[in-house]
Order: sequence, then structure tokens, then C-alpha cells
Amino acid sequence: MVESAHIPAAGTVDPAEVERFSRIADEWWDPRGKFAPLHRLNPVRIGYIRDRAAAHWQRDALSGRPLDGLSLLDIGCGGGLLSEPMTRLGARVTGVDASARNITVAALHAERQGLSIDYRQGTAEALAGSGAQFDIVMALEIVEHVSDVDLFLRSCGNMVKPGGLLFLSTLNRTAKAWAMAIAGAEYVLGWLPRGTHDWKKFLKPSEAVHGLRDGGIDAQEIVGVVYSPLSRLWSLNKNDLDVNYMLYGIRRAA
Repeated sequence: MVESAHIPAAGTVDPAEVERFSRIADEWWDPRGKFAPLHRLNPVRIGYIRDRAAAHWQRDALSGRPLDGLSLLDIGCGGGLLSEPMTRLGARVTGVDASARNITVAALHAERQGLSIDYRQGTAEALAGSGAQFDIVMALEIVEHVSDVDLFLRSCGNMVKPGGLLFLSTLNRTAKAWAMAIAGAEYVLGWLPRGTHDWKKFLKPSEAVHGLRDGGIDAQEIVGVVYSPLSRLWSLNKNDLDVNYMLYGIRRAA
């Protein structure tokens, strides 16, 4: 029996979304389970963040620990699929998720791996309200699941130290994204549980850039993340933002 999630009220949290992911939390680390698409996507996400952060702080991306000494927030961390590799790259990672079940799974897995990660149940706006700031803030595959996008993006931006970086990835609100991410991935291929995504919550790149600007973040680059059914691999493509995309921005100086 899956433990029910403690679901905070109001703010950016959508209780239905938290409950949905809490029910399948035990599958986070199964590469063939319900989170298999994120396992396949992870190498592209990790490489993008590592390379842009290393360039920003003038470090060697292939040094082994290019993020050494940098504080990093993984907001909407789930089971820790990104928190753990970021820790291995040298960052001091704080992982936050609204689902208590996700945090339990993430903390247990990190302990088994011998990794020190500060996992907390909470929300972006609550953490931002405490005055917490980080060199890097990641909000990956999470904004399409929140109830108040403007508050979420503003909160994330406010948690980046001046001169620091924010990374965001999500789905574009296009007909192609509906066909591939919902009709294809959820109903035809069965990659994701039905109901995982709501097309109306997908965010156009211009909307993401505008929302982040209100939080003091100036977008620097937007790239598409494209899946090849032949190679079964993900890759970056600056010319194809139709479905998945990633961006990074810099927090303006105070």
C-alpha cells in the first residue's frame, strides 16, 4: 500500500498532481518503469547543465567535478534523478518537492549511494519567502505541473543569487506537443501513465521567458530537446522547439 502524500494547500501546488506522482513514487529509480522517459532524457539534461554552468564560471566541464563548491537547488526534485548526478559533479544540492513520498524515496536512495543531499518537502514560494538563494536553480519538467505558473517562475528567479544561473525545461503548447507528449506518449506508446500531462498547462517559450524576467532572470538560450524513434535517444536542436525545450538564464545583478 502506497503511503498517501501530505499535500500543502494553496500557492503553486496542484494537489492532484502531487497525489498522482506520490502514487508511483516507488518507481522513480526503475529505468524500465513509469519514469523510464526521464531516465532516457537524463544524459541530455545533465550535459546541458554541466556545460553551460562550467562555461559560465570558466571551468573545465570534463574535469570530473566542474560544479565544485556551487550551491544548487533542484525544485520539484522527485526521486532525485537529477539531484544525485549534480552532487557527483561537485554541487552542494538541495532537493525540494511538494510530495513527502518523493522526498522519502529520494533521501533513501541517496543514503544508499553514500551521497549527502539536503532533501526537503516544500514549495518554491515557501523557500523563496525564507530568503534562500543558490548559485544554480533547476526547474526541470515541473512547471507544467504547478497551479500558479507566474508565482512559481518568480519564486524560482528570486532564489538565484545575482550572477547565478537558472535552468528550466518543459513542454511547448503546440499541436505537435499534444500529439507526441499526450496522445503518443500516454495513449499510444504507454510511456507515461494516462493523465500525466494537461496540454493547457504547457508553456510557450515566450511565456517562460516573460515569467522568468519578472523574477530577475534574463534568458540566454533556448534549445529544443528532440527524441529520435530510430536511435531511441534524445538530442539538443536549436531549430526545433515544437515539443520539449530547455533554457537557461542569468540573474541580474542586484
